[in-house]
Amino acid sequence: MAGRFSPRPTRTTVRGGHVAVPGGIPRQAAVAGRARTWVPEGPLDLGLVLGPLRRGPGDPTFRAMPDGSVWRASLTPAGPGTLRVSARGAEVRGEAWGPGAEWLLERLPELLGAADDPSVFVPRHRVVAMARHRRPGLRLTRTGLVMESLIPSVLEQKVTTDEAYRAWRLLVRKFGEPAPGPAPGRMYVMPDARTWALIPSWEWHRAGVDNKRASTILRAVRVAARMEEAVRMPPAQAQARLEVVPGIGPWTSAEVVQRSHGAADAVTVGDLHLPGIVGFALAGDRDADDSVMLELLEPYAGQRHRAARLILLSGRVPARRAPRMPRGDIGRL
Repeated sequence: MAGRFSPRPTRTTVRGGHVAVPGGIPRQAAVAGRARTWVPEGPLDLGLVLGPLRRGPGDPTFRAMPDGSVWRASLTPAGPGTLRVSARGAEVRGEAWGPGAEWLLERLPELLGAADDPSVFVPRHRVVAMARHRRPGLRLTRTGLVMESLIPSVLEQKVTTDEAYRAWRLLVRKFGEPAPGPAPGRMYVMPDARTWALIPSWEWHRAGVDNKRASTILRAVRVAARMEEAVRMPPAQAQARLEVVPGIGPWTSAEVVQRSHGAADAVTVGDLHLPGIVGFALAGDRDADDSVMLELLEPYAGQRHRAARLILLSGRVPARRAPRMPRGDIGRL
């Protein structure tokens, strides 16, 4: 199974949640779009909050710019939209383009963690307390969208980080549509459910996606409306709804609700590396399994996902002692 956080940037590291967003005064977009400003309560780090939404450095739906802004291209219920988020002092400015612009701006505060309450979190371990002290701007994003997190999460099942990111990049660029507005070059909105369903089998193969993962995505997009309804459910019920689809298990459903719901307690189980990282950070046990990880995180019941993210951000990870998982490419077969 693809891993998450290690000394080298991996999917775990990215999920732990930091995308480098350089400082500086944001540059204004050349073409005006709809805009709104919002002042968060307390510190806010755009890279930490939005970082888990990026699927690799070449993600065509996400771009962190040198001027400090972050761009996202999303398929909203109102249609495709592009969102640019920038911070100037205590104020956050959002600009949006396309049919989904109003939907994106209306939910800008939740995207940036307004529905999250980090004050309820009480560190029980020194490593967690130190990570929280160093990362005061960490908040849990809530996108309000299920399929945009579900499909790339399925692509990440049991493969290397590079394979999963490559598949997402190739499929979105080939079958998605260019992001509306003055988005940076080569940004795309992911395909809609019908387009995913019509992707030929050989295109999945060329992207390096095996039949099991492709079939899971095809089953999910056939009930995409039912999947999106899960965003109005509590996280546990939403996970149960997602897991009705064969091929979607606790690992995948947790990865989805962490982003779609901002679920503070949806800890990922079934991961290759996460239990060892949590075990090593909290108990010096690099061989911990899921049961040990859950036992160690029990003091954080209700906030276990936040605790895991802080552990991943702490940098306290065990050294590798085995070769990296080899990268495969079934598209060459």
